[in-house]
Amino acid sequence: MKHTLKKGLLFFLIILLLFIARPAFFLLNTYYNDKHNTSTTRQGYINDASRLNETKVEEIPLKKDSAEMIQQIIELIKQAGKENKKISIAGARHSMGGHTLTAAGIMLNMSNLNFMKLDSTGDILTVGAGALWSQVIPFLDKQGKSVLVMQSNNSFSVGGSVSVNCHGWQVNSPPIAATVESFRLIDAKGQLLNCSRTENAALFSLALGGYGLFGVIADVNLRVTDNKMYKISSKKILSKDYRSAFDAFVGKEKNGMAYGRINVTKQNFMEEAIITKFTLIDSKTIKPLEAGSFQKLRRTVFRGSAKSDYGKKLRWSAEKFSSKIIQGKTFSRNQLQNEGVEVFENTQPGYTDILHEYFILKDNLSKFIEGTRKIIPAAKVDLLNITVRNVKADTDVYLAYANEEVFGFVMLFNQATDSLAEKEMILVTQQLIDLAINCKGKYYLPYRLHATKDQMIKAYPNAKDFFILKKNYDPQELFQNKFYQKYK
Repeated sequence: MKHTLKKGLLFFLIILLLFIARPAFFLLNTYYNDKHNTSTTRQGYINDASRLNETKVEEIPLKKDSAEMIQQIIELIKQAGKENKKISIAGARHSMGGHTLTAAGIMLNMSNLNFMKLDSTGDILTVGAGALWSQVIPFLDKQGKSVLVMQSNNSFSVGGSVSVNCHGWQVNSPPIAATVESFRLIDAKGQLLNCSRTENAALFSLALGGYGLFGVIADVNLRVTDNKMYKISSKKILSKDYRSAFDAFVGKEKNGMAYGRINVTKQNFMEEAIITKFTLIDSKTIKPLEAGSFQKLRRTVFRGSAKSDYGKKLRWSAEKFSSKIIQGKTFSRNQLQNEGVEVFENTQPGYTDILHEYFILKDNLSKFIEGTRKIIPAAKVDLLNITVRNVKADTDVYLAYANEEVFGFVMLFNQATDSLAEKEMILVTQQLIDLAINCKGKYYLPYRLHATKDQMIKAYPNAKDFFILKKNYDPQELFQNKFYQKYK
């Protein structure tokens, strides 16, 4: 009897050891092989976040003093007009379709234009277009303030964010344009113009979400909010029930944060989801801003999901486990928004990660999910992540993606940088765009230029007028990029 018990216990311990050993070995191997040498761009060339857009450009060093830099840009624009040179505008270069690049053109690197000033009321931040959110958040944190709408990471520039009209996970909020009071723009004539809803209003609407085609945004006046405390809670659901579950769990909550995460493992592809929300709480004590927790572990778990279904299963198990153990924990608004893309970005030579986003009406969420469940498994692509965020209607931007409330499905794919992988990605992208259009939705424009011209016009029927207006404001087509050159 004792011998049998010992054998049973030994067998149990071996199974337990194997159960622990496999994920431990897998994660250690992932960590060891996580390379950090991504810069293969040739001298004289510039790339963007896709690592697929290496382009020869002339990058002119810009002055560090803000006033001098603005004057320098004005002079460069006037000189480029005389010499018929083309200009593109770059911040952090996180767009993926050459939106910051034009071949043989001048690229304005705006990173030095990063001044910040909070007005006497504490409600309006004046910020240089080159400032990164990673610079803005600590500045506001010291004043007890926080960004109203931004992306889920802090690695983007303010100018780039308003130029793509980003949205975030600030629940029941329109895109960032709704928080812009005004901005100063240097147009194709070299004029420094104030743009707001009452002054140069048409240009205000066109330049927000205008991808740098109407001029150089110098600085922006942004409405900000108080930095407060939030309590986390989450709920596991079936993906097909996403709309009703979101309405019941998050509803019309204001001033909160929320996002959904959908399972991408092969076995239960897009069947399960986790909705996570951060509810505003009354707290007199605001926690100090800190570095993110467990960043290396979270990065290793995420990168382990690339090219590995076991890695995807491990990550989804970690998502479900962590959603339980952090229930009820509290974070400041600034803490939630203060994390860079380095936690998950691909640094492996020969590979890149490519973003997609599709904006779908609430009534068509199930249709889009079911369509995606058929398209992606049939394709030779590696989907790492699907995050879902709601976006309220945008009434400010000419080329709007949210004409009414939508849910944004943010997808991240791991892709080899060779031509065969690119062809496969083009095919699946066009299929997903067709699906989105059939769901009366749109796709997001800052990513790869895989949409056909016909798809672009179907998704954005006013795009033709957008490009006509661009020529009205910029007859020489001075401000250009690869996005404009493909779809104009």
